[in-house]
Amino acid sequence: MENVFDTLKERGLIAQTTHEEEIRELLGKEKVTFYIGFDPTADSLHVGHFLQMVVMRHMQLAGHRPIALVGGGTGHIGDPTGRTDMRQVMTKETIQHNCECFKKQLASVVDFSDDKAIMVNNADWLLDLNYIEFLRDIGAHFSVNKMLAAECFKQRLEKGLSFLEFNYMLMQSYDFLMLSRKYDCKMELGGDDQWSNILGGVNLCRKKDQKQVYGMTFTLLTNSEGKKMGKTASGAVWLDPAKTTPYDFYQYWINVGDEDVIKCIKLLTFIPMSQIREMEKWEGAELNKAKRILAYEVTKLVHGEAEADKVKQAAQAVFEGQGSNENMPTTEISGDMGILDILVETGLTSSKAEARRLISGGGISLDGNKVTEANLIVTADMYNNNEIIIKKGKKTFHKIKNQ
Repeated sequence: MENVFDTLKERGLIAQTTHEEEIRELLGKEKVTFYIGFDPTADSLHVGHFLQMVVMRHMQLAGHRPIALVGGGTGHIGDPTGRTDMRQVMTKETIQHNCECFKKQLASVVDFSDDKAIMVNNADWLLDLNYIEFLRDIGAHFSVNKMLAAECFKQRLEKGLSFLEFNYMLMQSYDFLMLSRKYDCKMELGGDDQWSNILGGVNLCRKKDQKQVYGMTFTLLTNSEGKKMGKTASGAVWLDPAKTTPYDFYQYWINVGDEDVIKCIKLLTFIPMSQIREMEKWEGAELNKAKRILAYEVTKLVHGEAEADKVKQAAQAVFEGQGSNENMPTTEISGDMGILDILVETGLTSSKAEARRLISGGGISLDGNKVTEANLIVTADMYNNNEIIIKKGKKTFHKIKNQ
């Protein structure tokens, strides 16, 4: 069997490792327990987390055992990484609710049956810590100078970094120590923005238990311009179908840039690399085929094959001119309404100003007719069987029903 390290590397998933040769050797000869942390900052995981789930599945398929660590404890603080401001402090009840929402979503990609993977909550050891003992036992092993030099803290120093957040690295490092002791966990994996925190845990295990553990980060999901993917005008692309419909989820991947589609197929699907190497030769219209493959495969992983088939058919019905479909995102409105209000109400734009810009650029159509006036009022007589289809750009469609 191919070493999973080589699989991850070939797909471009690996960013940094603490000990590359040792990690490759370890993953080739042992069944390794590893962990990835998920802080419960919302009641759903999003596209950024999905890449981490894919890595967990690659590792699990190779015989390794994932621990999904939910941050019921660290969620009370909030990771300062990638933030320009301090996170909102959540209640214990909200944190617990969010943790409970995660396992179902993780289970769509990771197999939790028969302890092939486990979910652990760091609230079990963090919430009852004695602060003085923690400072003496753990804090003594951290250099403030080194912490301040870490990227996750450096970018916050100018705007202000609270002491609350400054503790986050210590707690994440302590997580690794506890998982090492409880489950013989030998590796922590995470996005490349977690590098400093992962190093903290590797060093703490060495200092406290004289135990060699390892860290590996993977590529952040960014487009060709270096911007994080998984954001739309109406917010994050969530894995929860109640927050981002399967149709909108599918459409998000249909709309990725030509220069990003093959990279996304490598990172986010399990299509064999032999097939992907052939797809790398595709150009022009063939890239649209690649986008349909990407959208279907990712939607199937997150929402299941039946749902992926439904939204694929819905998209095809629209693109082939067959009109509306029951699986298309739908908004109900009452009576007459201005087109600007409709675009905001449906989430197709985040503001009336954005709606005006789209209309002036010819980017909005109603039932195939381009909208040219921003002050257009959509009236009852414009509907066909109480329905009308809004088209935004070339590929985004939304059905309006008049009550």
